[in-house]
This record gives sequence, structure tokens and C-alpha cells, in this order.
Amino acid sequence: MFKALFRNDQALITVLAILLVNSALYLTSNLIIYFFKYDVGAALAADAGWEGNYTLFTMVGGVFQILGMMAVYPLLHKKLTNTAIFKTALSMAIVGYILILGFCLMGLSSNMIILCVCGALVFMSNGILTVLTTVFLSGSVDYGELKTGRREESVIFSMQTFVVKAASGISVFITGIGLDLIGLDGNTDSTGEIVAQSADTITGLRLLMTVLPIILLALAFIFFVKKFTLTDKKTEEIALALKEKKELRTEEGNA
Repeated sequence: MFKALFRNDQALITVLAILLVNSALYLTSNLIIYFFKYDVGAALAADAGWEGNYTLFTMVGGVFQILGMMAVYPLLHKKLTNTAIFKTALSMAIVGYILILGFCLMGLSSNMIILCVCGALVFMSNGILTVLTTVFLSGSVDYGELKTGRREESVIFSMQTFVVKAASGISVFITGIGLDLIGLDGNTDSTGEIVAQSADTITGLRLLMTVLPIILLALAFIFFVKKFTLTDKKTEEIALALKEKKELRTEEGNA
């Protein structure tokens, strides 16, 4: 499986992008509940609770992630190439994280309208990126067939599932270490008193939740720009070349 991946450089870059993008999203998903309980929750009245705001945020994020996959990507694809959309979506997600961090540092962490708007930007971008990485994997299968003569479709696409699970594991590992480093004393239980955290711990939580995903997305952007070569035009050329080769083999077989 890994041999097939490493001899297909475009599949390798796509898999790396999937790992970085999903790690960024899972980091956010793992840390956001602590953010709502100990940052947003501490700013709310005692009887207001934090679970409702957390549920609202995740619901908005989920809706916009689906919209990104089903509506925004098709609309963008009418005017932009897939590679341009990918870079745009990465940029949108980075901007969303920067806005969340900026508003939190300004003391607006409990403003749900602002948080939901910024979160919608991040999750919608992720929905677009999810579609595009699948499209790029498909193109890398054709690229690998033309390059090596072997069509390793099942192997390449199985890597997508493997890498998504790996990203989940990596993000849990980083989350655990990060929470220890910032000294957060608490849990994700919905019951019980919210333990007051120090200002440094809250700042550290905000940075973990935003800066780390920004770094991962920036790395994905850099690797993609420097190494990914399967533009829409090149993908069409490869598909045409494969079609011609198959037609030639068919003619030779008939002869």
C-alpha cells in the first residue's frame, strides 16, 4: 500500500493535505468544548449554561460544512479551477481562525453571533476541502496509471480512510499534551461547577484552538502550491492520453 503511494507523488501530496486539513479540524473539534465550558461558560451568568451555546455552534458548523460540500463548491467551480478553489478554501479557513482568535483577545469570546459567523467560515471551507481532496485523489489515480502503467485505485482511496483516522489520533494526542501544558484543570462534563481557570490558561486554550490549526493549514497550503501539479487542464490531458492508450490496445487486440 505504501509502495503504491510513494511512487505516486501527486497522491502523496493529496494524502498529506488530507492529513493536515483533518488534523486542524479535529483539533478544533477536540478543544472547542473546553473553550465553551471554561471560556464562554465563565463569561455567562450562572444559570445561562454553556451547553446550549456549544450545541448551537456545532450545529451551525455542521450545516455550513454540508453547504460547502453541496452548494458552495459547485458554485465556485463554475468560475474557478479546482486548484484555485482549494487555495481559496484554505485561505478562508485560516482567516476564520484568525478572526476567532482576534475577537477572543478583544474580549468578545461570549458573542455567539461573531463565533458562529467565524465558525461557519471555517467549517464551510472544510466541506469544500473534503470534496476537493477526493477529486484530487481521483486525478492522482489516472496520473499514477499513466506514470507507472498500474491503476491502483483501491489502494489510493483506502489511504484516505487511513489518513483521516490517523489525523484523529494525532489531534487527540496533541490535545492531551496541549491541555497539560497550559494547565487546564477540568473536564468536558456538563454537570458540576465550572472551575475558574487562570488568564494564562484561557489565553493558552484560545491559542491552541486557533494557532495550531492555522499552522497546519498553512503547511497544507505551502506543500500544495509547491508540489501539486494536477491542474484541471493537466488532469484532462492525462485522461485523454489514457483513453488513447486504451483505444490503441483495443485496436491491437482486435488485429
